[in-house]
Amino acid sequence: MEVSTEALVDMLREVEAEDPIDYADLPFGEQELRRLVMSSLVERHHAVEADMSVSDLNALYLLSTAKLVLENTVLHARLLLLQGQQVDVQSLLAPFTLKGRK
Repeated sequence: MEVSTEALVDMLREVEAEDPIDYADLPFGEQELRRLVMSSLVERHHAVEADMSVSDLNALYLLSTAKLVLENTVLHARLLLLQGQQVDVQSLLAPFTLKGRK
């Protein structure tokens, strides 16, 4: 991976600007959390990239992303239910889909 971790953290902040994350009153800084997450992922990437083919690496990233989207969707749905709101799965998944594609 040729892009620095700091550059990736900056890109993550830009991506997040399109669909902001509500950090609310969490007891840690947003930028530090971004940096910790990105550092962990870069470290994981370096640990597995030499031992995996490109297609296996892509499958790993797709599976990791799918688990995170699934977990995010479930947590968001549970929060909505606790607030007494309706849950629309399509709306919850909208941030993870390509705009204009069905």
